[in-house]
Amino acid sequence: MGNCGSSPSTTTRVGRPAAAKVIHVDGRLQEFPVPVRAGQVASQNPGCFLCSSESMFLDTHIPRICEGEELQVGHIYFLVPLAHAHNPLSLPDLCALAVKASAALAVSPPAAAYARRGCRTNGRPAWDHMTTPGRGNRGVKS
Repeated sequence: MGNCGSSPSTTTRVGRPAAAKVIHVDGRLQEFPVPVRAGQVASQNPGCFLCSSESMFLDTHIPRICEGEELQVGHIYFLVPLAHAHNPLSLPDLCALAVKASAALAVSPPAAAYARRGCRTNGRPAWDHMTTPGRGNRGVKS
C-alpha cells in the first residue's frame, strides 16, 4: 500500500469489467465499474472518510480523498472511521488494512472465478513487501 504500483485496466483476468474497489470498515468489498465520485461513497457511510491505498504511508496521517475526486478504475480505496483521521498510520494499522483488503478481494467474484479455474498466486501475503524478519525494511516509506 502506498508503494505498490497499479495500472488501471478495463478488464480483469476473468474478463469482467475492471472497477474501483472500496473496502468498508467491516471488511465488505464494494465495486464501482462506472465512474463515481468520492463524495457519493462517503455520503453513504457517515462517520467515515475515503482514502486511496496508494497514498498511505507509515507514521503519516491518512490523506482524505476530496469529495469531488473520481475514483479510479483498478484502484483500491478504504473507508476509514473519522476517529482515525488525526492519527499517524502505524505498522499494525497498515497490516490490519492489508489483511482486510486481502480477505475482501479473495472472496470477490473475479478472484473466486480465477481460483475456480485452477489459477494460483505465489501464496505470499499481500503485505509481504513490508518488513520481514531478517530481510530488512523493504517497500516501507519512512
